[in-house]
Amino acid sequence: MFQTQVTMLAYQGLLLILILSAPPILVSMFFGIIVAIFQAATQINDASLAFIPKIGAAVLGLILFGHFMINRIAAFTEWVFGQIPNL
Repeated sequence: MFQTQVTMLAYQGLLLILILSAPPILVSMFFGIIVAIFQAATQINDASLAFIPKIGAAVLGLILFGHFMINRIAAFTEWVFGQIPNL
């Protein structure tokens, strides 16, 4: 029974990591595509032009989805601490 519970805990943790990393990555990917289209249209090949908007988009994604992310982390933490007596 112990291995099943630990496996379920690890699965839930990895699933939470995927869910929490998705918003900043998707926002950065969207802005990266927009910048790549702009660079292809104007033939500007500057590395900072591709890098800086993606960093800004990642920060924007963290700002916009931060409340959701903190709530999910808090709920997961409460669930984990609630599982301690069952282990």
